[in-house]
Amino acid sequence: MNVLIDADELATALASDQPPVLLDVRWQLGGPPGHASYLEGHLPGAVYVDLDTELARHGEPTDGRHPLPDLADLQASARRWGISEGDTVVVYDAVGNTSAARAWWLLRWAGVADVRLLDGALGAWTSAGHPLATDEVVPTQGTVTLTPGHLPVLPFEEVEAYAGLLLDARAGERYRGEVEPVDPKAGHIPGAVSAPTIDNLGPDGRFLPAEKLRERFAALGVQGGSPTATYCGSGVTAAHQIAALTIAGYDAALFPGSWSQWSNHDLPVETD
Repeated sequence: MNVLIDADELATALASDQPPVLLDVRWQLGGPPGHASYLEGHLPGAVYVDLDTELARHGEPTDGRHPLPDLADLQASARRWGISEGDTVVVYDAVGNTSAARAWWLLRWAGVADVRLLDGALGAWTSAGHPLATDEVVPTQGTVTLTPGHLPVLPFEEVEAYAGLLLDARAGERYRGEVEPVDPKAGHIPGAVSAPTIDNLGPDGRFLPAEKLRERFAALGVQGGSPTATYCGSGVTAAHQIAALTIAGYDAALFPGSWSQWSNHDLPVETD
């Protein structure tokens, strides 16, 4: 599975007679909303995607902060974005694809076969000298039909007894319980291994080469053929971890509710 596309390759594809659908998924924990940044400058032709309302559904605290959207709602959004059967989709943000990976994972999970992350995100595009636009892109309605289950999920009910390797994609200080800015408890799921998402990227915001990612994950205990799952605060940056694992040649399941769901239940917590 091809996960990435570089800026020059994308520019060539956008100038072709079959350009990819381009999605701008700018979002950050605590805001501000990404739409204003989108209007200040985005890749030409990119459609703005609202992570909170289109890549998640509203739920109770016990569901986590970003429960997976209902399939019918995700399909309606994907059609609004202009996706039809057989389209290539490219997603990006301005923060190393840590939010755009949510769209990458959801669309792959829902059966869109070719979804790429713009390696290096918005910064790679502008650094390569490519232009930005400031219009609000409203594409022709797409016709894609989505089906669930094309990528593995670790359900909440199975996490406590999970026998595989569980990677925590949050920053180390949140894993250790030193700080907790948004969720009701500090710490991590017992037995989880700290694997901060930011370590998947080089200084330029691009993913590390596949060989380096394999070394990173092998050192954390990932083994081909053995079950691996990952979580974060609310199932957003954990999708970035799955992208990195995929580049490295490993399969992994997403725990969508992540720490925001676990910490809203009466469940054990570790801090170390």
